[in-house]
Amino acid sequence: MATFDPAKQRAQLAEQRHKVDFDSYDVTVDELVRRVGKSRIEIAPAYQRQFRWDIERQSRLVESLLLGIPVPSLFMATNVDVAKGTTWEVVDGLQRLLSLVSFLGDSDTRSTAKLKGQSTALTGLEKLTLLEGLTATDLPADIRTGLEDRPIKVIVLNDKSDLRVRFDLFERLNTGGIKLTDQEVRECVYMGEFVNLLDELAGSPSFNTVVKLPVGQQRDGTAQEYVLRFFAFLERYGSFDHSVKDFLNDFCADAADTPRITDRRKTFHATFDYLAAAFPGGLTSRKRTTAVNLYEGVTVGAALALITNPALAAPVSLDWVTGDQIRKVTTGATNNRSRVSGRIEQSRDHFLAGK
Repeated sequence: MATFDPAKQRAQLAEQRHKVDFDSYDVTVDELVRRVGKSRIEIAPAYQRQFRWDIERQSRLVESLLLGIPVPSLFMATNVDVAKGTTWEVVDGLQRLLSLVSFLGDSDTRSTAKLKGQSTALTGLEKLTLLEGLTATDLPADIRTGLEDRPIKVIVLNDKSDLRVRFDLFERLNTGGIKLTDQEVRECVYMGEFVNLLDELAGSPSFNTVVKLPVGQQRDGTAQEYVLRFFAFLERYGSFDHSVKDFLNDFCADAADTPRITDRRKTFHATFDYLAAAFPGGLTSRKRTTAVNLYEGVTVGAALALITNPALAAPVSLDWVTGDQIRKVTTGATNNRSRVSGRIEQSRDHFLAGK
């Protein structure tokens, strides 16, 4: 039976609470829109892909603000950059924020937020029916000013909080009608050179020759996570211990601090150019998609083989990719250190043997 130690429980609570440091502000709608336009509020690409509120739901938010009905707080996180200064990035409240930008923002502001088309015309209003069909520029000046001056509570996680804490908070607070994948959360938390590199390489021709994803995973960060897995397992597979999410989070956090863009880009292209020639139809299973465990073994194994022999010849046969030996370490309970090492090192040895 488990034993309970109140002192230890209190100490753990205090330790975890000290990792989180928030500030709270009342920010006017006009100021929020202005900050987006000046890129002082950053919206990660993962979030920009996920703006899904329809016109009626956007309009009901505007109607609520005009009526003085309280709306949920926005959650942001602070980033401090020498070049850009202090900026906020969205943690929760994307749909509400972009709805306001779509309605009130000028063309430049909407472009900064990656919003397409014209500003929103109010549709489906329940109370203010006489405003139906109006855009922000159509509103009487006093009504528009009243909307712009309406304050919204903004809770900001400051820059002293650990990035791993931010990942946890993104998961807990992301409730705005969308469910981000783990990789989309990483794109928001660890924004910077390394995350940009993942996006760049996920679009490379050789990667897309090798990796075939289901339609539903082609815009949800899965491709970028496959690239992340390549680097993480290549550099640290010997220290992997069961939790893939934590393993990838820790690697991404460290890589954000030390991007090594040139070296990593060179390694990636050398490996995937080699693999694209070896697998011109893609590294696929019977489902015609690229299974993640097989991908980890083959891609990292090829990279290790190329490090040993940069002039590695194309393999004569790839029958081993569908053989029993590799299947044992890529199916079933695969997320343990011996299985991970097994599929990577088997692949490396097959490539080096050239058969």
